[in-house]
Amino acid sequence: MEEKFLEALANARGQAEKLGVRIRPIADMAGAHRCLSGHRESDGFWQLSDKKRLDLTLEALAVKKQYTGLFSDEEANNALSRLMDAG
Repeated sequence: MEEKFLEALANARGQAEKLGVRIRPIADMAGAHRCLSGHRESDGFWQLSDKKRLDLTLEALAVKKQYTGLFSDEEANNALSRLMDAG
């Protein structure tokens, strides 16, 4: 499941770059956990929000049903809160 998540994240990053939004790659689950446990949004979050493409963010992927088991409740809640704050 982790491999599929990281593949989906890399795919989303590629789509974001086509929109002109540069996102640093997250190479492993530890990086995803760090980002979701921290106090700031993932790279490109607000630029993707401006483009109405929050679906390409780490936060959006983390709350998808097929990936929720990869994250703690706190990480999933952080992701959902960030998405809700962005509108």
